[in-house]
Amino acid sequence: MISLIAAIGKNNELGKKNALLWNLPADMKHFRDTTALHAVVMGRKTFESIGRPLPNRRNVVITRDVNYKREGIEVVNSLAAALDKFSDPNEEIFIIGGAELYKQTIEIADRLYITHVDADDKEADAFFPEIIPVVWNEISHKEHRADEKNPFNYTFSVYKRLN
Repeated sequence: MISLIAAIGKNNELGKKNALLWNLPADMKHFRDTTALHAVVMGRKTFESIGRPLPNRRNVVITRDVNYKREGIEVVNSLAAALDKFSDPNEEIFIIGGAELYKQTIEIADRLYITHVDADDKEADAFFPEIIPVVWNEISHKEHRADEKNPFNYTFSVYKRLN
């Protein structure tokens, strides 16, 4: 099962200059809890923005650079090569970014874990693909209000592909 996980703004904004747009500790905890003990697949720039392999996860990094190596990750040179690493059809694999990888995988994804942030950023340079209602059914929805640690209202939503 292929799942995409992201935090997006009102206009599907993801990031700016290879960094997240918002600091939401609750979303970081949600990401950790959701992806723990699963495989995470990411592009090289996303990996470098994180700066290290994510603990308690199998880290697969896609890059065109055939000489790219880092300790604690598996490097592949294409999305197909990344997906070939997984043989169990019941294993949930998380695509964690960036924008180009989301664009390449939304057509084959089974599930979306989206944090909808009640904010927008006019200077964003990376965007999540459109979540089309005739393709995706929201199966879970939990709203949260801004607080002293999380400066924006946000909603954790899970979408399942309609068959």
